[in-house]
Amino acid sequence: MITGILKETGNENRVAILPGEAAALKKIGIEVLVEYHAGEKSFAYDKDYEAVGAAMAERKDVISRATLLLTVNPPVDDDIKSFREGQILCTVLNPVENKVWIEKARMQGLTVLALDLVPRITRAQSMDILSSMATVSGYKAVLEAASLLPRFFPMFMSAAGTIKPAKVLILGAGVAGLQSIAIARKLGAVVEVFDVRSAVREEVKSLGGKFIEVEGAREDAAAGGYAVEQTAEFKKKQQELIQQRAIAADVVIATAMIPGKKAPVLIMKETVSLMKPGSVIVDLAAATGGNCELTQDGKTVVVNGVRIIGRSDYPSDMPADASKMFGSNIINLLKIMVDKNGNIVPDMADEIVNGTTAVHGKEYISQRIKQMLDIKQTA
Repeated sequence: MITGILKETGNENRVAILPGEAAALKKIGIEVLVEYHAGEKSFAYDKDYEAVGAAMAERKDVISRATLLLTVNPPVDDDIKSFREGQILCTVLNPVENKVWIEKARMQGLTVLALDLVPRITRAQSMDILSSMATVSGYKAVLEAASLLPRFFPMFMSAAGTIKPAKVLILGAGVAGLQSIAIARKLGAVVEVFDVRSAVREEVKSLGGKFIEVEGAREDAAAGGYAVEQTAEFKKKQQELIQQRAIAADVVIATAMIPGKKAPVLIMKETVSLMKPGSVIVDLAAATGGNCELTQDGKTVVVNGVRIIGRSDYPSDMPADASKMFGSNIINLLKIMVDKNGNIVPDMADEIVNGTTAVHGKEYISQRIKQMLDIKQTA
């Protein structure tokens, strides 16, 4: 079987597979065909791929020859027209944002493995792209906030007096939030954390953060560890407490997201108006509306001296390690689908494969994508 690695378009700097991971694919019997210059933005060059036994080709040849295509983001519409029925595409789908694209893929008879639909179960931890990329985002968010804050993060004692440590408020204790806690604490900040899931309290405390709890949160064991939509009464109490903590904070790292839905608005514009001038908000939920009412996706805005950074693409800013993690997750997923002859044989009875497969045989497969897109039946 030939697996094709396509060069990403637009501002994306990552690549789905680096040379080291291409070598790992070769070891399990998969031939690798890479589009020319696919890895350059991740500092991996054509000669590096060739050194591990991968072949290089033009984009149209990669698409025409490969059984399986690997990308970070869904290929543009012009590409999908050249895909053939039965061809397999493995990518981060963002189903709600790309529902028109996925419908075209379904009608064309493609099999689409959506890396962002990998079930969050123990057996699939090594395949969890969202967790890997959230680790990068949490790390980079704190570093950017620290570089922009007009104050020190740690406490300093000097002949000039004592500098108090910065106060960091983190909204959401998922993977990005936990990584943010770890980095902020390493830099010496005092960290407070909000999350509606009481189960993360001990993780927050183990990293040195103070868990701030709002009573009455609704939790759902069937949500697979994700946060769920809360009641209006809870949201009101939550916003009041968040406002109190945000006003006292120097930095807010917002990471709260609900899969398939608009991000919850946790920081109102009134709260921003009361925050200290020079404060920084980094909103990692910007692509799905943002946790701050004033967030603009892909932009930095300044309101009353408060800098609001809308960024959901930090992994692209750290393409070398982000691509390595991305590729490792893909390889671990493929290992449960590739037979001893190096051919991909997706078993739809397998919980991971079924949950990850968006469409197959011109039908929607994953229950999560059906819920996200409100699919009642297939055509």
